[in-house]
Amino acid sequence: MQNRKLFALCLALAGTISVAMSIEPAQAEKKKLLKIKIEREVVMADELMLGGKFSDAADLYHAVQAKNPKSVPATVGYGMALSKQFKLDAADEQFTKALTMDPHNAMAHAGKAMVLFNRLASSSQTVIKNKDAMLKQAEAEVRQGLSIDPGMPEAHYTLGMILKEQGRLEESIGEFRNAIQMDPKYSEAYSGLGVAQLQKDDITGAIQSFKEAIANNSGNSTAHYGLGEAYRRQGLLDEALKELNTSLYQYRNSAPVHLSMAKVYAAQGNTVAGVQQYQECIRIKPENPEAYLGIADIRETRGDLEHSIAELRSGLEMMPNNMDLRLRVADQCLKLEKLDDSIKEYRTIMDANPQNAAAAKGITRAYYLKANKEATGAFFVSNEYESAKRMLEQAVRLNPNDMELRLAEAKLRSLSGETVDLKSIGTPTNNGERIAYAEACLAQNKYKESDEQMQMVIAASSDAKQTFAVADLALMIKDIPSAEAAYKKAAAFPGSEERAKRGMDMVLKAKDQARQDLTLADDLARKKQLNSAIDKYKIAIYENPKVADTHLGYAICLEQLKPPIPEDLRQASTQYKAYMALEPNIPPKELEKLNKKIATLEEKAYKLEQKGKDTRSGTRRKF
Repeated sequence: MQNRKLFALCLALAGTISVAMSIEPAQAEKKKLLKIKIEREVVMADELMLGGKFSDAADLYHAVQAKNPKSVPATVGYGMALSKQFKLDAADEQFTKALTMDPHNAMAHAGKAMVLFNRLASSSQTVIKNKDAMLKQAEAEVRQGLSIDPGMPEAHYTLGMILKEQGRLEESIGEFRNAIQMDPKYSEAYSGLGVAQLQKDDITGAIQSFKEAIANNSGNSTAHYGLGEAYRRQGLLDEALKELNTSLYQYRNSAPVHLSMAKVYAAQGNTVAGVQQYQECIRIKPENPEAYLGIADIRETRGDLEHSIAELRSGLEMMPNNMDLRLRVADQCLKLEKLDDSIKEYRTIMDANPQNAAAAKGITRAYYLKANKEATGAFFVSNEYESAKRMLEQAVRLNPNDMELRLAEAKLRSLSGETVDLKSIGTPTNNGERIAYAEACLAQNKYKESDEQMQMVIAASSDAKQTFAVADLALMIKDIPSAEAAYKKAAAFPGSEERAKRGMDMVLKAKDQARQDLTLADDLARKKQLNSAIDKYKIAIYENPKVADTHLGYAICLEQLKPPIPEDLRQASTQYKAYMALEPNIPPKELEKLNKKIATLEEKAYKLEQKGKDTRSGTRRKF
């Protein structure tokens, strides 16, 4: 602080040393006394600035300007005071005026940089679009000031803030340390340092910096916010709220404080307060994607996906190119089985970034569900399938070491009837890979292997959030038994009973609906209404694919269709195999009969296919 006071004094006295020798002694003495009086008022204004009394300082600087319009220190000081009050246009005007009088005034250059940086707090789309250019311009201004006078702690602090906003954290930390070295009591520099350390996940260092900032100025709202956010990340929620409330008392319109408070409340289970704080954050800073994603998390936890998607889409109106928001919309549309909507969102993401692995996995899951839902084979002869295949192949090329992506590609190929050896892809080593492997097994009717992988994932889920995520995913891909097991496990975690009950209700609803469709399919099959029965069997399999009797009924109906065609016979063979995989207690004689039936169906399909080729060949020869 002492260094800053000395600097302010030097600034205030700048230009007072020389007095014109031609002036009469009495007149010169009078002017000299007036000059000293004016510059003392500038020093007083500087003191008010250092005490955070920006409005009072602005009034005093302005009064000095009225007496001496050519006072550069008063003009620069007035600009600084206005800037601190976010009267940015007026502040910029003062700095421009000061540079007109003194083009080499270091503080005026630093002030213009501060104005440019502070403009970034605006929610104006023009400002948002020009953010990078404005940061470069601000950096150039402050560096010009520092080239004139490298001893300005405020300028080093401003440069640190600019570099931090550009993501240049190491350089930013260096500038904050420069400011602190010049002024060991500079509270804002400590808080700036703390925020940069937080962004680097140096929680211990950040806490130390924030505490130092508060020790030097208990009114530093940024330091209280930073300390609260650091405590939140450590799980010290009560301590976090205390600091965040202090920060909010000091500065009501802080979007980061409301965002951090929302996360604390959400972590405590107070979702009403959490949503309220997220919405307040959006009111202040509507282009903050974290707030929309936070609300979506809470809405999704409550099971209100429609409302969640609406919140996310309002964020996309502000930030149409934010792929995190778009990915969440796609994921939630998928959970609601709005398959075309989810595919559209995933495609938009992949068109912008073909390397986005999460979107590639999502679009495969959407296509998998769509293929199962549509009529047999319709999806795989469509342009949509070829497009999906190409898109996924490109994603795999761009992410060659991503096992989940390679498994997703295998799943899509399996659905089209291709033979894929999953073991050649590798052995899953983490939960993400295990889930992808389970899905690929499900696509090949390898139910036992799929169950083994999902059981490992559920067993490895160590808290409610992880377990619910697994349960929700299992429900979405129609792995009903795994979803049921995961929801039951989640119910044992404290405070999770209501959420688990909602999940179990959805499981029971899915099982009941599949059971009703199976009963109807069986009735239609008995009445020999085969096509209608097949449609119902397909729906029942889509709703709950791990019911053996559904696959058996479907296979029998396909086998009875007249005239027989290769596609139906091969599908009947596949469904008999699925039945055998799901029914562990088939008597040996029945098992032998089924294996013979499968062999007969495949042989018959092959002969019909060859006969068709010969017929087409003979027809061509006639011409």
